[in-house]
Amino acid sequence: MYTNKKKKSGAFRTISEVANALNVEQHVLRFWETKFSQIKPLKRGGGRRYYRPEDVAVVEKIHDLLYAQGYTIKGAQNVLKGATRNTIAKGAYSNVQSAPATSVGLNADQHKLLSTTLQTLKGMRKVLDKAS
Repeated sequence: MYTNKKKKSGAFRTISEVANALNVEQHVLRFWETKFSQIKPLKRGGGRRYYRPEDVAVVEKIHDLLYAQGYTIKGAQNVLKGATRNTIAKGAYSNVQSAPATSVGLNADQHKLLSTTLQTLKGMRKVLDKAS
């Protein structure tokens, strides 16, 4: 889960803070808002977005579905269909299935190998980020 030592756990996050934590561009989060009805950050003057802790949990889950588990946008929408922001934040929704290896043209062994490689690369990136 997203953590920032400067802010308390219940504090709102800016779009740049959330994007940096997930290692995605801000426009990706804005795009996800158009595809996932559960993402509803507060919008203040000038269109500035502020993400509640529940919003952060939703985008983290979407990020996991798309980047770690290999779901397509449509597949992730199906997984989260009918779930509210709060149920996603609590992990209390029931549509989640095992990773859809075939949705990206991989068999189960290939998907597992790719997932393991991704986790290794993420670990390496954290080491590099700490070193710089």
